[in-house]
Amino acid sequence: MPLGGIYVHIPFCLRKCFYCDFYSTADLSLKPAFLEALLTEIAASDPGPLVFDTIYFGGGTPSVLSLPEVARILGALFARLHFQEPVEITLEANPGTVALESLKGLRSTGVNRLNIGVQSFQDEFLARLGRVHSAAQAQEALSAARRAGFGELGLDLIYGLPGQRRQAWLTDLRRALAHQPEHLSCYMLTLEPGTALAECHRLGRFRPAPEARVAELFMATSEFLAGCGYLHYEISNFARCGPAGCQDARVSRHNSKYWSHAPYLGFGPAAHSYLPPKRFWNHRDVTRYVADLRAGRRPQAGEEVLDREQHMMEAILLGLRTAAGIEVMGFKRRFGVDFIEVFGAAVSDLTSQGLLSLTAERCAATRRGMLYLDTVTAALTAATFV
Repeated sequence: MPLGGIYVHIPFCLRKCFYCDFYSTADLSLKPAFLEALLTEIAASDPGPLVFDTIYFGGGTPSVLSLPEVARILGALFARLHFQEPVEITLEANPGTVALESLKGLRSTGVNRLNIGVQSFQDEFLARLGRVHSAAQAQEALSAARRAGFGELGLDLIYGLPGQRRQAWLTDLRRALAHQPEHLSCYMLTLEPGTALAECHRLGRFRPAPEARVAELFMATSEFLAGCGYLHYEISNFARCGPAGCQDARVSRHNSKYWSHAPYLGFGPAAHSYLPPKRFWNHRDVTRYVADLRAGRRPQAGEEVLDREQHMMEAILLGLRTAAGIEVMGFKRRFGVDFIEVFGAAVSDLTSQGLLSLTAERCAATRRGMLYLDTVTAALTAATFV
C-alpha cells in the first residue's frame, strides 16, 4: 500500500470569508474543548500498519493555533501513528495571523511547509472576497515566511472576480512570483451554496465574471506560469520546476495523495478519511464533534464502501485532473480491463476536439481539456464498463 497522508481540520477563523464553504466558526472560545477532543480522536485512531509521510493542517485558519497547540497536535500524531521520513508537514496560514517570530516558532515545532492564503494582492478584490487582511499584510507575511526559514512556501490566489481583467490578474501573478514560491494554487471563484456570496448573488448584489473571461484567465494563468518555470500539474496547482527540470517540480506531496487514490486519515470536524475501500467523514459541527468524543463515541457522520466501478470512475476523474493523467497499463493492472478498449470511442472523440492527449502510455487532459473537464468526464462517464 502507498504511503498515507494525515489531514487535521482546524475549524476556526477570525471571520468567515464571503466565498468559503469549508466548515469553520469564528467562536474561538470553543478552541480549548476542540483541542482536547482532537487529541482524544488521534489517540483512539487505529489505521493498522499504514505508514504516513505527510501531515496537513487545513481549515479554517490553522494559524490561529498557538505554538504549544501545534506542538501538542504533532506530538500526539507522532506518538500514535507510524511515519516515514522525511515527513512533509504543511500548515495553512492567513496574512494578519502570522508574524516573523510566530513563523520562526512554527519552524521549531517541525512545520516545514507553509501555505499562505493571499487570494489577491489588490485591496479592492480582497474587500470583495471578505478577507480580513490587506495587500500590504500579504506581502509582509510572505517576506516574513522566507526570513523565518521556510524553504517550502506556497500561496493561494483566486481569479474570476467581477471587474478583474487579464492585466489585473497577471499583476497578481507577478507579485506572487516576486517571492519565488515553490507552489501556487490558483482557484476559479465559484458560488458555493450557503455562502454569503451565493446569497448576494441571489439578491442581485453580486454578478459573477462572464464564463468567457474566466476561461481566458485560466488559459492565461497556465501559459504565463509555464513560461516562468512552473509545472501545471493539477487543474488548480502549479509547482516550481527544479534544477533538473519539471521532473523534480516542488509539488504538494500531501495533496497529490488525493488525486492518486492514496490512503489518508482525517481528524477534526468535517474531516474526511479514505482507507481503501472505505471512505468516511466526521460531523460538520465542532460542538457535536466535541460531545461525541467526550462520550466515548467516534464523531463519524457517514461512510461508504466503494465498489470496483466507483473506484474505476474515480481513478479516471481524479487522474484527468492532473498533468500525468491516466497510466494505461497501471489502469489495466488495477482493474483488469483495457482502458482503450473500454473508453476508446469516447477518448477518440475527445482527442479530435483537442480535449485529451493519448499516447501508448498515458491518457491526459490537454490545457483546454482541463478547462472543460466537466465535458470530458461526462463523455467518459457515459461509456460502458466491461
